[in-house]
Amino acid sequence: MKKNLFLAAIALCAAMALPAVPSFAKDAKDAKDDVTVKVVMHAPLRVLDPIFTNAYITRNHGYLVFDTLFSLDSEGKPQPQMVNTFKLSPDKLTYTFTLRPGLKFHDGSPVTSDDVIASLQRWAARDALGTRLMAVTEKMAAVDANTFTLQLKKPYGLVLDSLAKPGSPVPFIMPKRLAATSPNEAVTEMVGSGPYKFVQADFQPGVKATYLKFADYVPRSEPASNFAGGKVVNIDRLEVVNIADGQTAVNAMRNGEIDFIENVAPDLLSQFDGVKGVSTAPKSRETNMYTLRMNWMQPPFDNVKVRRAAMAALYQLDYLDASIGDPKRYRVCGAVLTCSSPYKSEEGATQIHKPDLAKAKQMLKESGYKGEKVVVLHSTDVRSLVNIAPITAQALRSIGMNVDMQAMDFTTLLARRTKKDPVDKGGWSIFQSSIVVLDLINPVVNPNLDGRGEVGYPGWTKDDTMEGLRDQFASEPDAAKRAQIAQAIQKRAYEQVFYVPLGEVIEYKAFDAKMGKLVDAQLPLFWSSK
Repeated sequence: MKKNLFLAAIALCAAMALPAVPSFAKDAKDAKDDVTVKVVMHAPLRVLDPIFTNAYITRNHGYLVFDTLFSLDSEGKPQPQMVNTFKLSPDKLTYTFTLRPGLKFHDGSPVTSDDVIASLQRWAARDALGTRLMAVTEKMAAVDANTFTLQLKKPYGLVLDSLAKPGSPVPFIMPKRLAATSPNEAVTEMVGSGPYKFVQADFQPGVKATYLKFADYVPRSEPASNFAGGKVVNIDRLEVVNIADGQTAVNAMRNGEIDFIENVAPDLLSQFDGVKGVSTAPKSRETNMYTLRMNWMQPPFDNVKVRRAAMAALYQLDYLDASIGDPKRYRVCGAVLTCSSPYKSEEGATQIHKPDLAKAKQMLKESGYKGEKVVVLHSTDVRSLVNIAPITAQALRSIGMNVDMQAMDFTTLLARRTKKDPVDKGGWSIFQSSIVVLDLINPVVNPNLDGRGEVGYPGWTKDDTMEGLRDQFASEPDAAKRAQIAQAIQKRAYEQVFYVPLGEVIEYKAFDAKMGKLVDAQLPLFWSSK
């Protein structure tokens, strides 16, 4: 293997923090003509089940291993993926779906209707959009091995949109034997029917994951378009390696030791100028939004007046300047459905203006806040989030809140935020995320607008009024009336402080020419249309 001082330094650093070190050089045993690429993603992969967690790194992993019944094209329209044909009965109550012929799982077994039904049931138990779909579903039934029906209780316009949902958790299809696993328990055996096979024996959590081209995968005949169309794989071996430090990753790519970086820090982009064979580009036409979520189940944020006081102390530019720094790569936006949404509104978004801290202090005083500890979860291993929690902690302390900022890796944060215990027993008060706009532009899929309480998205916002508005939005066929409902959702979200948008950012990727022309999508999809 290639050895130099740079790699030795990486090995030394990794050995101090991790149980094993990823190798950046091409394995000698690889076939001479095989295309092997090594990629660095935005976070280390530790949890493999894309239904159990909504972590983006696990979702990205899921798109390699699994496939979906429908997928969104570049126009945002659902298109058949694993489905060959489908029809809707005249009364609009029964969908009949037929799978593409010859679909296989990686273990060689055929994909059947029973696999699909079990997978959808498990997904729906973890996903708000899936829960809504199941609530209007009378039953799902297998007609034969390749055909199944979905019978509705009443007409519902979001059936195909639900099956094509691109954000976490994605309705991926897995074998029935795995889909039978409790939705509250993580599946660890990775068997899908997607374009890549997961190499279980190579997996080192947080360090390395390996995928091989699935020889029996048959792409659709249509050209790739966003998540839809033909998934043509020109990579034989894909290795995901973890390099936590952005500068180290850039150096490795400049030296030809890795081939792709999902997120390049804005201040490091210029280091690729003039590097032969390496290009940089926005990750997609969509942006990400920083978000802040409060825990409604525990004091002090079970009190809406405290939530309003805390929001009054926040200022988007503080977050954007600390994390991004370059105004060309961020956008101030207070729309709960994002500024990319056709339903954009910034009504109620005080955080887009410089805060009046004296007023925020007075609001906190009048709220009845008793000095309860506010635990802010701080992700330390995801570059885009490192500077977010400290800004929150400083803002809340400035108005007199008792803040305890607790540092942890992002995987631990994801597990921690599911805890409903009081803060003195491992619970939490605030967590921050970076969420792709695609997951926020629709009030039905936006997890931060979930008003179901304890069964919903962490933060456990309970509000029957919001749920009623989301139901109206999902059922309303008239575009103008849907826009009116969206405005009411914006207003309600800020009145109750469902979450606080902290601004939109444009993230950049870097890639080597050997990667070929990958399909353009809102997340890394390692296939092309030819």
